[in-house]
Amino acid sequence: MNSPLPPAEELALIDRELAQLDARRLYLLARRDWLLRLLQQSGAAAVRWGPAASGSPAAPAWSAGPAKEASAPGAQNVLLTLGAVLLAVAALAFTLVSWGSMGIAGRSAVLAVVTAAALAAPAVLLRRGLRSTAESVAAVGLLLTVLDAYALYAVGMPDADGTGYAAGAAAVLAAVWAGYGSALRTLRIPLPAAVVAAQLPLPLAAVAWQAGPLGVGWALLVTAALDAALALRVRAAALPAALLGSAALLVGAAQSWSAGSAAQALAPAALLLAGAALGVAAAWREPRVWGAALVGGVAAVVAVAGVARPELAPGWAVVAHLLVGLPLLAAVRVPALPEAVRRGAVGAGAVVGALGALASGAAVAPVLVARLRVLEEVWAATTPAADASGPGASAAVGLLLTAGAARWLSRVSARPEPGVLAVVLGWAGLFAAPVLLGFPVAAVFALQLAVTGAAGFLALRSPGRGAGIAAAACALAGAVNVSLGALDGRAATFAVWGLLGAGCAAGAAYGPAVRWVRSGAAVCAVGYATGLLVAAAAVTDLAVVWWALPVLAVPALVAALGPRLGAVRLPAEIAAAVSGVLALALSAGRPGTLALVLALSGVVCAGAAVRPERRVLGWAAGALFVAATWVRLAEAGVTAPEAYTLPVTVPALAVGFLRRRRDARASSWAAYGPGLAATLLPSLLAAWADADWVRPLVLGVAALAVTLAGARWRLQAPLLLGGAVLAAVAVHELAPYVVQVAGALPRWVLPALAGVLLLAVGATYEKRLRDARRLRAVIGRLR
Repeated sequence: MNSPLPPAEELALIDRELAQLDARRLYLLARRDWLLRLLQQSGAAAVRWGPAASGSPAAPAWSAGPAKEASAPGAQNVLLTLGAVLLAVAALAFTLVSWGSMGIAGRSAVLAVVTAAALAAPAVLLRRGLRSTAESVAAVGLLLTVLDAYALYAVGMPDADGTGYAAGAAAVLAAVWAGYGSALRTLRIPLPAAVVAAQLPLPLAAVAWQAGPLGVGWALLVTAALDAALALRVRAAALPAALLGSAALLVGAAQSWSAGSAAQALAPAALLLAGAALGVAAAWREPRVWGAALVGGVAAVVAVAGVARPELAPGWAVVAHLLVGLPLLAAVRVPALPEAVRRGAVGAGAVVGALGALASGAAVAPVLVARLRVLEEVWAATTPAADASGPGASAAVGLLLTAGAARWLSRVSARPEPGVLAVVLGWAGLFAAPVLLGFPVAAVFALQLAVTGAAGFLALRSPGRGAGIAAAACALAGAVNVSLGALDGRAATFAVWGLLGAGCAAGAAYGPAVRWVRSGAAVCAVGYATGLLVAAAAVTDLAVVWWALPVLAVPALVAALGPRLGAVRLPAEIAAAVSGVLALALSAGRPGTLALVLALSGVVCAGAAVRPERRVLGWAAGALFVAATWVRLAEAGVTAPEAYTLPVTVPALAVGFLRRRRDARASSWAAYGPGLAATLLPSLLAAWADADWVRPLVLGVAALAVTLAGARWRLQAPLLLGGAVLAAVAVHELAPYVVQVAGALPRWVLPALAGVLLLAVGATYEKRLRDARRLRAVIGRLR
């Protein structure tokens, strides 16, 4: 850090260099700001350089106008479009309004000159580089050709058929516009306009010749085919091809569905098959349009099945469509087909299968929902048999066909979604088939129980996959539905519910199954056991309140089994608790029975609480015993609060005593506070409202004993609670006398006594604080 310069000179040198650096930095920042603004301008900004005042290198100066909100090309396009629109409006007004005031020669001359000028001008404009202007003038020229065609019809051929003339005019205009666009390829409007005009000739000609809906459909389809061929060179033709082809297929489908016989359905079938061939050919040629193959596949299914549809019932017509459409899924195993065609064929099969499944499910759902009517009158044996000739039987067949196809597809594609659909659709078809086929009631229940059991077994064997979850849901839905149906007869109720309960118990004991499936089976087993006991009680002549006693056998059995239930113990105990709540609800109509059920429930909880892992049930047992006592006391008309609180206080104090023996550090508030408060506080409230002297005397003696016990064993809770209650009882007893004395004294005595008290407290304030701290420390040392 040594320097040959003196410190003062070196400091001055450093200051000068720092000032130069600051000046250079400001210059560079200004230059950067100018460059940024220059880049932000849409046009070229005028830049001029001038010498700096200080003789330094020239500083930049720039000038630019206000920021432009529209670019020059944008403004040009707006003006050209507006001009073209105005010219089109003028031409239209001239043709419609001023046409009649001119002669034949004048009209022809004006139209010829204006149209020729409008069509020739773009060529000149393009040579001069005015492309946008050429586009606008060309649009006007194309519109003038339309007006020429209209004028020719209005003057030269007024008696000709308008639709037929429009067809011919559209064909001529399409050809003229196409030639014009080919001659001037730089223009972008003529060729798309020619494509649009080319969509009209054949459909309009079909309408003019009264070819009927099928004729119009063929005209649309042929036009779509021409568009598809043109789309290979002109991309704009792809959209019209798709729209017209779809319209043709819709016409064919409508005619096929409305055909009254197979012979009448042949012509629409031919149209649909031609449309299907066009869609497949488009997908074969262009891989990106696989949707064309999908639509074509659906059209082929409608065509083939539509021939048989008039001879079949509505439900069996759905089956016919499935028989034709589901084999398309086999395309997934045909690698020789192009990817787009294979994908479209599989998609068509899936669409037909989904629509068929929806139609069949719509016919099956009412059969399953109809069992809810059993709840209107249980054990009435009034369930009607289904008509096997109706659409329901075909619906079951449709569901089974779709399920089989989904199962096959899940195996060849290794995807879980078809497997889930196979399980759901197969269960629905098999479960509803006995009812739809009109089987006897016993056979219906037997087959539905078998289907439900199969679904449950599948859930036990494959619970971790989508098919297993679907099987579990189907098993639950089947069990609920067949259980509702069994309520139609007593024997059916006991047989079906017993078999389902046994099956659920076996599923709960099936060790290899995943835990949540076994838990669900255990809950269902407990539920069916409860239902069977309720049904058994309902068969007897017992009153409803006595049904609670057999229901209590379920929680008692679950509590007795305990650890032997294994992994399903907790869900089984929760379900058993719900059964206990049901027992309480059943016995609520009679206090004596309710007290008995509460006591028995307490016994069950106390028995379960013997095990160390279920100690918490001891509290539930105590609460149930207390509730039973309260119900019995209320039935006897007892109103004294001590009769309700002492049964709580005594066990609570005993539990607190045992707790402090095990844990000497336990707080007296946690051990004795709840038990003491349960009796002292309600009794204190009753004593304040009691005009007699017995209750206050007994409560005061009890509070004194509690206070002395707290002082003897240095327990905070008994000391404070007992002392507070004792003071409150004393205040209650002295209150009448205080009121009498206060009424006899003059009014100035009370303020005087208050003032004397304040003076005394103020005079001994420090001593009182020391005594309060000492008292707080003493109480704090208590437990």
